[in-house]
Amino acid sequence: MKQFRPLLPMKSATFSLLALTLATLAGCATNKAVAVVDHKSEPLVTTTSDGSSIARTVTGYKEDIAHRITETSSTKVYIERPQALLRSVIVLKFVIDASGQLIRSEISRSNRDSATESTALASLRNAAPFPKPPANLLQNGRIELSETWLFNNDGRFQLRSIAQPQMNR
Repeated sequence: MKQFRPLLPMKSATFSLLALTLATLAGCATNKAVAVVDHKSEPLVTTTSDGSSIARTVTGYKEDIAHRITETSSTKVYIERPQALLRSVIVLKFVIDASGQLIRSEISRSNRDSATESTALASLRNAAPFPKPPANLLQNGRIELSETWLFNNDGRFQLRSIAQPQMNR
């Protein structure tokens, strides 16, 4: 049986330090994997007892809206990284009132793909009512937002507020 011989001679202290470093890095990788949350068992949008979002910023509230749309349109959502060249990018502008009701929505940007426009508008409407916006974000009892739908060739989408980075070419 052959004995292991390092390619470079290494002192015992150096070898011990290298082994400790590798063990630490391996432990970090293990801890990181354990920290992944199973989103099927925990709600992605946290609200108070009256249904108000606990977000403190417009960005946080947009993420709450995006999670709500994703939950209600799960069969139309692409869960991996979006492809490098997207089929369509649709931007919707919409208004939500203090009770979380969708008041108005309109297409702000489109490449004129009627199927993806319809999917984006329907997914927004079907997700209403939304968590109540935090009072500090309201102007005249409502909040105006915009969100971007990123469509792959198969017609499934991700929302830019919570999307994974696109693949490289």
